Amino acid sequence: MTGLLEKAFKEASKLPDLEQNIIAKQILKELSAEKQWEKTFAESEDILSKLADEALKDHRKGKTSLL
Repeated sequence: MTGLLEKAFKEASKLPDLEQNIIAKQILKELSAEKQWEKTFAESEDILSKLADEALKDHRKGKTSLL
């Protein structure tokens, strides 16, 4: 555990139980969302690769412009 996370938990432990539970639920929700994002991103890797190839082809054909 990093020092910063340890400090955050130490400070949170001083809060009333209700507030501790709210923080705990937020952390767990964030961790779950991060896992879901990683899974979704990994599953879309082939699609992203195909889109990148198409974009490069369009660029080489002069079908793109600078923003």
